[in-house]
Amino acid sequence: MSPVASETLGALASECWERVLEWNPLTATLVGDRRFDHRMPDISPEALALQVTDLAGLAERVRAVDPAPLTPEERVTRLQLLALARDGMDERTTGLETWNLDPMDGPQVALLSLPSWHTVRTPAEGEAYVARVRAMGPYLAQHLANLRRGHGADLTSPIDNVRKVEQQLLELLARPTGEWSLVAEPRDLPGLREALTEAVEHAVRPGFEKLLEFVRSTGLDCARPEDRPGLCALPGMWAIYDKTLRIHTSLPLTAQAIHDTGLAEVARIDREMRDLGARTLGAGDLAQVQARLRSDPALHFRTRGEVEAKATEALRRAEAAVPSWFGRLPRTPCVVRRIEEHEEKFSTIAYYRQPAADGSRPGTYYINTYAPDTRPRYEAEALAFHEAVPGHHTQIAFAQELENVPEFRKHTGPTAYVEGWALYTERLCDEMGLYSADLDRIGMLSFDAWRACRLVVDTGLHAFGWSRRRAIEFMLAHTALALNNIENEVDRYIAWPGQATAYKTGQLEIFRLRAAAQQRLGARFDIKRFHDGVLGSGAVSLETLGAIVEAL
Repeated sequence: MSPVASETLGALASECWERVLEWNPLTATLVGDRRFDHRMPDISPEALALQVTDLAGLAERVRAVDPAPLTPEERVTRLQLLALARDGMDERTTGLETWNLDPMDGPQVALLSLPSWHTVRTPAEGEAYVARVRAMGPYLAQHLANLRRGHGADLTSPIDNVRKVEQQLLELLARPTGEWSLVAEPRDLPGLREALTEAVEHAVRPGFEKLLEFVRSTGLDCARPEDRPGLCALPGMWAIYDKTLRIHTSLPLTAQAIHDTGLAEVARIDREMRDLGARTLGAGDLAQVQARLRSDPALHFRTRGEVEAKATEALRRAEAAVPSWFGRLPRTPCVVRRIEEHEEKFSTIAYYRQPAADGSRPGTYYINTYAPDTRPRYEAEALAFHEAVPGHHTQIAFAQELENVPEFRKHTGPTAYVEGWALYTERLCDEMGLYSADLDRIGMLSFDAWRACRLVVDTGLHAFGWSRRRAIEFMLAHTALALNNIENEVDRYIAWPGQATAYKTGQLEIFRLRAAAQQRLGARFDIKRFHDGVLGSGAVSLETLGAIVEAL
C-alpha cells in the first residue's frame, strides 16, 4: 500500500463529490447536505461545457494514480471515479435537454415535488427554501432557452409527450398559487407562506406560463408523429443512443445484443406465465391469462386506501424475513407514501426516494393510488419488494451507511446496478417464501416480463424505428400490465432513452455472478455472504461487481 497513492486518490474522491454537490444542489439537499439549499442547478450550455472540461481533467488525474499499490477497496474507488467521470461527460453531451419535453420528470413535475423531500425546520432553512423557489425562475428560463436551441436545430419531442406536458401545465396554471405544493405544504414558520407565495407569483408561475406558450406553439407544431418517437428519428442521434446505453448498463453493449437478449427473456417468461396461469386461473394460453388478469375486477383494488395498505403490509413482512438472508442491513427505516396529486396521473406505478444521510428523512416508497381499479392486487407484493425491502431501500440506505468509503460511493452508481439489484430481489423473494400465493407469483412473472420487454421496446424505439403503437402492442402481448400503465411506461422510455435497458441487464448479471459463485464455492457458498458482498461496496459498475464477487 502506498500512502502517497492512497492520499492522492482520497483527495480526488473528495474533490469529485464536492463538484457533484455544487453542480447538483438538489442532489445535495436530497442526501442531506444543506449547504446548497438556496440554489438550483445551472443547466446553461456554458455551465455544462465547463463541467465536461472539469470531468475530463479529473479523469486524467485519476488515471495517473497507479492502481498496483492500492488496497482492493481503493481500486474500486479508482474504477468508480473513472466511470463517474466518463458517464458524467457523456450525460452532458447527449443534448437531451434541448428537445425533451418530459411528462414524467420535467420541471412541471420535478419542481412541484420538491416540498416532499426539501425539509424546512429552522428560519435559516426557510430563507434558503424561499431563495431556491425564487431561483426556479432563472432555472425555467434556462430550460426554455435549451428547448428553443434544440428545436431550432430540428430536435423535437414526440407528439404524445408534448400533449401530456401541455395538459400538466394547463392544470397547474389553472390552480390558485395557494394550492401549489411549493406553497401549500405545511409551513409553520412565520411569514414563510407569504414569502413563498410572492416567489411563486413573481418567478415560478411566469416561467411556467412561458413554457406553456412554447409548448402550445413550437412544441406542438414541430412535434414528431407517433410513428417516429425514437432517437433514430432525429439527426445525428445514433451515437447519442450508444452513449445512453453505456451510461445506464455500465457495459459496452450494442442495441442489437440488448434487443436479442430481451426477445429470449420474453420467450422464456412467456412459457413460465402460461404454465402458472393454467394452474392458477385455468386459462389455456397466454392471451387468456392476460385477459383474465386485466379484466377481472376481483383481481384489482377498489380504493386508494387498499393500494396503500397492501404496500405497507408487504413491506412489513419483507422486513421481518430479510435477517435470514442478509448478514448486514440498513438502520434507516422505510415508510410508504402516496404519489402526490400533481404527478400521479402520468407517473409510473411506484418509485423509491432515498433517505437523507443526516437522518432527517427516512427512505420512502411512493405508491401510485390514482385510478385504483386499474391497480392489480397480484402485482402489489412484487412492487413493494422491488421498491422497498429487500430492493431499493435495502441497497440504497445500506450504501449511505457504509463506513470507510468515499462519500461519492455512498450516493452514486450506475442504473444497471441499482435497478438490477431491485429486480433481482423480486425473484429472490420467491426463494424467501414471501409471495402469499401463486397469483402473487404471477405478478412477479408479469413484472419480470415487463423488464424483459423493456430491452426489446427501448431498443426498438430508439435504434430500430418502432412506432409508439408497436411498442404498446408488444407490451400488451407479453405482460399483464394495464393499458394506462403501459402507455405511461412507453412514453417514459421515449423520454429517457436507454434507462429502461438497465433493469434486466443488471438482474441477469447478478444471477450469473451468483451461479458462478455457487459453482466455484460449492458447499461453502453462503447466501448471506453473497448478498453482503454485492451490497458491500455501494453501487458499482457491473464490470467492477464481477471482480468483487469473484474475490468472495
